[in-house]
Amino acid sequence: MKQFKVGVIGATGMVGQRFMLLLENHPWFNVTVLAASARSAGKTYAEAVGEKWAFDCPMPAKYRDMKVLDAEADMDEIAKSVDFVFCAVNMDKAKIRALEEAYAQKEVPVVSNNSAHRFTPDVPMVIPEINPEHVEVISAQKARLGTKRGFIAVKSNCSLQSYVPLLHPLKAFGIKEVTVCTYQAISGAGKTFKTMPEILDNIIPYIGGEEEKSEKEPLKIWGKIENGEIVSASAPSITAQCLRVPVSDGHTAAVFVKFENKPAKEEILSAWANFKGEPQELQLPSAPAQFIRYFEEDNRPQAKLDRMEGNGMSVTAGRLREDAVFDYKFVGLSHNTLRGAAGGAVLLAELLAAKGYFD
Repeated sequence: MKQFKVGVIGATGMVGQRFMLLLENHPWFNVTVLAASARSAGKTYAEAVGEKWAFDCPMPAKYRDMKVLDAEADMDEIAKSVDFVFCAVNMDKAKIRALEEAYAQKEVPVVSNNSAHRFTPDVPMVIPEINPEHVEVISAQKARLGTKRGFIAVKSNCSLQSYVPLLHPLKAFGIKEVTVCTYQAISGAGKTFKTMPEILDNIIPYIGGEEEKSEKEPLKIWGKIENGEIVSASAPSITAQCLRVPVSDGHTAAVFVKFENKPAKEEILSAWANFKGEPQELQLPSAPAQFIRYFEEDNRPQAKLDRMEGNGMSVTAGRLREDAVFDYKFVGLSHNTLRGAAGGAVLLAELLAAKGYFD
């Protein structure tokens, strides 16, 4: 695979910082541009981040002295310096949509961690193991934008990764109804225990916009391309509650499922154990060899013990059992800033690179 020059837009935020860690030694992607808001522009990366570095491991030395550009004012300079960009900015959604389209129209592919374009009909929202075929809608998006190589592709909401990958292999049994309650880590809000003291000894039963995303985004992921747009699936029905809990990293989901054709427990376990997606078949650099791992122990998966399974890119499950109201219930877990955010975006970029979308 050839080497690609990469820009990180929104490099100073928590997800942007995670991108820097993931890309430090990436075999395909070489970071050549860092960009953020005007208040960070002109500073070195170390100066711009300052005391906001969110991780226990140190900032990669190779980025410390890189100059941070202005994501908006320096767009022409950035566009000339990269093959594609990752975008993880903290802005108003309308401004994010405009920013990402502006980069695409300057012929820069955008792999976005933001939610602004998730429901733009010709923008693929991809979990690479589940709906890699959705990238084919990019040709219609390019026609709309009038571009030759510029486009936008997005990853889904971080909480979805804790349950949608576990539901997907079970679709063969006809999923009718899903109830899910997610218990979401504070890093999903870009926070640490230092910057979110109110979460200590506490649970907050509301995360703005999260329940709507949790109920609707899976249906787009399971949708089909029709006439140059992704049309969301009409089923299954999903209802969600989302809580913020005092956990640093790792989103947990309690899932209840009703089927058209109720499978045996062994059939579910087999479906999970044997499921592989295109990233595994292509042996993409960030793809975990085992996408789904099931724990037999009653007290697993646990965020603290299991979020780094598969370098934080696997999804873990446990406590599968029959339910008195639904057919089955189980628990899922995913690392929200790796599989759920920057890692999922890097894996999506690897898929796009392998398919020639950055050429």
